Amino acid sequence: MEKVAVIGIGQTKFGELWEKSLKNLVQEAGNAAIQDSGVDKELIDSLFVGNMAAGSLTGQEHLAGLAADWLDIAGVSAVRCESACSSGANAFRQAYMAVKSGESKAALVVGVEKMTDVKTETVLTSLMGAGDAEWENYAGLTFTGLYALMARAHMNQFKTKREQLAMVSVTNHKHGMKNPYAQFRKEITVDDVVNSGMIADPLTVLDCSPITDGAAAVLITEESLANNGTAKEPVWILGSHASTDTIAFHNRASLVEMKSVKEAGRKVIQKSNMSHNKIDVLEVHDCFSINEIVCLEDIGFCGKGEGGKFVEREEITHNGSIPTNIEGGLKSIGHPVGATGVRQIVDLTRQLRGDGFNQINGASYAMALNVGGIGTSAVAHVLSKNL
Repeated sequence: MEKVAVIGIGQTKFGELWEKSLKNLVQEAGNAAIQDSGVDKELIDSLFVGNMAAGSLTGQEHLAGLAADWLDIAGVSAVRCESACSSGANAFRQAYMAVKSGESKAALVVGVEKMTDVKTETVLTSLMGAGDAEWENYAGLTFTGLYALMARAHMNQFKTKREQLAMVSVTNHKHGMKNPYAQFRKEITVDDVVNSGMIADPLTVLDCSPITDGAAAVLITEESLANNGTAKEPVWILGSHASTDTIAFHNRASLVEMKSVKEAGRKVIQKSNMSHNKIDVLEVHDCFSINEIVCLEDIGFCGKGEGGKFVEREEITHNGSIPTNIEGGLKSIGHPVGATGVRQIVDLTRQLRGDGFNQINGASYAMALNVGGIGTSAVAHVLSKNL
């Protein structure tokens, strides 16, 4: 089995990018990753595109063909990967498996979403397609409502404080201050979060990731190309795992855990011959503040029910025991849903190269967790500075 490395990264600014089309975003991020890698386009033999909702939000389907055309690599094997908000990480995983198996030598991964050119109601309806549309959406639930149920259950069962939820957003906004690609580069306070507009009790506007346009891309290759001297220092992929849970929240045995996250986190650590205490920097899916807390618990960085206190003790900050979402997370950087999982890999690659915007000194091992829906899908990866 081939050893696989990330050798090129690129991304667009994240935000309300009305002047840029879906095609523009794909082209900007994809070409940036190719240029960063130093690899000739002719060596790329496969393309994986992460996207959730281009059809419903822009009217554009067949994104793999579009991306290959607009990146001037038509002729490669190309496929679109969709698994809600984990579409980007699943695209990265498919590319990793293609290279690891020897089927591909150089795979380009592009995650993209164009979300702000339509009405908010259209976006919310499209996003709820990642849940149980027939039962829960029909009953009026949105994803904010579903995560609000999780938050309230966690508060009731574990005495998690409203202020601890808010601290997730506060920390991530502080981390995002130095990130030039972030949608919101502004510090906020606990009071700001608690007193912002209510969306679904207890979650307010500032507990929620925004609606965002953007794209991110990575180029991954086998060992021989990674070490050919033209690319920057490669970042090695030690492990990958994906898992699923029920799509209907009401079918879960527990409202305060996500089995997919637990399984993906446990298996990727095992596959990587890694341990939690070796991870230097972590990316987790903070689509809502409660999700970061539950993910920290379910992948094993703190005990079940201890996530709120873990955040309050500043364990996820730059100087904490596990610096998390150190470049701003979904909350500050933004959440173009198909791009987020790839963006996480881009940010961790920067950290392991030593040129992060909010650099963790001596970072050697990193972990990314991307979640789709309300934990219906989860994809985890472990990256290393050294082979």
